[in-house]
Amino acid sequence: MNASDPVGPISTGEFAARMDRLGGFEARPRVAVGVSGGADSLGLALLLQHWAAERGGDVLALIVDHGLRTESAAEAARVCGWLQAQGIAHACLRWDGGKPATGIQEAARAARHRLLAERCREEGILHLALAHHRDDQAETVLLRFARGSGIDGLAGMAPVRAAGAVRLIRPLLDLPHEQLVATCRAFGQEWIEDPSNRNPRFARARLRAAREALAAEGLDPPRLADLARRAARARNALEAGTATLLAEAAEVHPEGWLRLDPKPLLDAPEELGLRALVRCIAATGGALYPPKDDAAERLFAEIAGGRFRGRTLGGCRIVPRRGHMGRGHLVIAREPVGVTERLDLTPGGEVWWDRRFAVRLAAGPGGAVIVAKLGREGWQTVRSAGPDSGRIGLPEPVRETLPALWDGNGLAAVPHLGFSRPGFPLSAVALHAPGVVLAGPAFPVVSDRVGII
Repeated sequence: MNASDPVGPISTGEFAARMDRLGGFEARPRVAVGVSGGADSLGLALLLQHWAAERGGDVLALIVDHGLRTESAAEAARVCGWLQAQGIAHACLRWDGGKPATGIQEAARAARHRLLAERCREEGILHLALAHHRDDQAETVLLRFARGSGIDGLAGMAPVRAAGAVRLIRPLLDLPHEQLVATCRAFGQEWIEDPSNRNPRFARARLRAAREALAAEGLDPPRLADLARRAARARNALEAGTATLLAEAAEVHPEGWLRLDPKPLLDAPEELGLRALVRCIAATGGALYPPKDDAAERLFAEIAGGRFRGRTLGGCRIVPRRGHMGRGHLVIAREPVGVTERLDLTPGGEVWWDRRFAVRLAAGPGGAVIVAKLGREGWQTVRSAGPDSGRIGLPEPVRETLPALWDGNGLAAVPHLGFSRPGFPLSAVALHAPGVVLAGPAFPVVSDRVGII
């Protein structure tokens, strides 16, 4: 360790103990790690390499080139060279396409999350390690506090969180940045300093510039991390109560919608009822973020008022329905107008579509298809092909938002309806795989609004 380091490096034994506490790994673990080129992520990659090798597993480092700076491609190539020298398997992913004029950091984080998750699914890797540390956690808590967050935001980032088919792990969340710098030095590893970390355009950079003043007022990283730990404890208790409530009130359907009995929610403590409603919307709508608190509270009040006529929120349509015994329930379904994603799918491949469905196409002869929503036109095609298909009982908005396969000849297949165009040679399945599970760990933390990834 260099004498100027305020703390020593993380030992491989200490890191192994941290991974053991996270648990849930295979006997020969395969883990991906997001690498930016900074000391944090490179230190994590080096520690993971040693940990996995001792267990007969392997590590895949994933670098995302956002293309936001002219030097980004050269920096990504430099990081790849470092990983190659360390014997760490790696791949560079690029964020192509247009970039937004505003909210660029939020959009970049969302793109990074998508690219990392997609590559993990392609590789069959179940665990994605991220190098967030105690200073990141402290900044997240401050940002959420400034935006008036409740318990969920103040709990910051979780060390383990399910994200669709991939499990996010953060083994370094309670360690200071300086210890990761010391770890890189101990490995003899260089790193890159991202200039955006000091750009006052961004809230996180402004917080870092004010770190000494905040610490003088008692808002230092250790205290803020303790706040996150205590808030996470409260959040976990609320999540357990919410899960129990949803087990009684919600019915999830494989076509990606749910039927919700509002009475248990209205009879429960308001915080639990509101959480259950928001979780239903988040799990159904396919949005990156849950609806804002004030909008969710208005919806909950409307439902409680007894004269609810239906609304859209969080990418969902929420509409009242009457049951066979007159008891009312709510149908929560994806809002058709919001389903715009079109993904190419080749034979033998799989895509995660609309953040709601894992769509697989069997191997065999034939070309690529496009996965897109069924829509009204597609629904009419299915009904024309088989009169009985119109009586399957799906609520109207659900029909239009089903994943469908299209090719140059039009509608090819709709897995949920058992429809396949005569002569279409391949079978397909579409499994409901929402990015937010109905009952489980807290919401994703992926932007300055709700955290970072």
